[in-house]
Amino acid sequence: MDRLSELASLIDRYAPMEGAGPTALPRLHLARVTNPTEPMHALQQPALCIAAQGRKRMILGERIYGYEPSNYLLVSADLPVVGCVMEASPERPYLGMRLDLDPAALASLILDMDGDTKPGEAPGSAIIMSALDDALLDAAIRLLRLLERPEDAPILAPLIEREIHYRLLRGEEAARLRQIALADSKFNQVNRAICWIKQNYARPFRIETVAAEARMSPSSLHEHFKAVTAMSPLQYQKQIRLQEARRLIMAQAVDAATAAHLVGYDSPSQFSREYSRLFGAPPMRDAERLRASPEAGVAV
Repeated sequence: MDRLSELASLIDRYAPMEGAGPTALPRLHLARVTNPTEPMHALQQPALCIAAQGRKRMILGERIYGYEPSNYLLVSADLPVVGCVMEASPERPYLGMRLDLDPAALASLILDMDGDTKPGEAPGSAIIMSALDDALLDAAIRLLRLLERPEDAPILAPLIEREIHYRLLRGEEAARLRQIALADSKFNQVNRAICWIKQNYARPFRIETVAAEARMSPSSLHEHFKAVTAMSPLQYQKQIRLQEARRLIMAQAVDAATAAHLVGYDSPSQFSREYSRLFGAPPMRDAERLRASPEAGVAV
């Protein structure tokens, strides 16, 4: 059995049910999907994503990233994305893993390494694609094997996760990833703006307010924010608002007007138009569709 088949076999064993879910290791999530899926909206946190079998696509703004067993996808900021499984069948399901990144661990590692990233470098996209090499694949396999030995996991899992972070920092796109741990990098300035918008998404804001939070000029914030997230700060806020409204409608069974008000819309008609544009149907019809087919609204 080759190494990639071994990883797929481990995911197959520990993700026996359809869908995605957590494991006994707090940062590790596994997924099994037996058919191609509709586009699924989610707020993706920083994470390493590997498709051991099958193929998946992630969309950020107008950027499209397709990943399969030969590569991995790395998300380095909180992003409203659209994901869908492109290749899967009952006989050969999509099998994937996601390991949430630990920024503190990255910062600690960078201090222990030669760290040659320049703080002033312009940031690139917060989604990185790179080839899956043997060293990273081997570490991922050893992490999943700990699911067989839960008594070893509290000691060994942090060590293997640290190794995975190290392998990522030695990868092709290490310079961009290292900026996460540099307090004065352009990336972290954008990340401060992202955090502010997430905390205040229901409030109207002026770009000058967010720029001051990020310690950038408004023009610099707009340029670098779009480079990282593929959208403007206002577009990012709109995505966060609409995804939260969808969650409220589904999880708390609130009506569309209440959801619109809670996420900061003054006009229910504007909310309905923008909701329909993003999710493909008005709020209540979208909720009915999701309840009839729950897997259509679950991120994988």
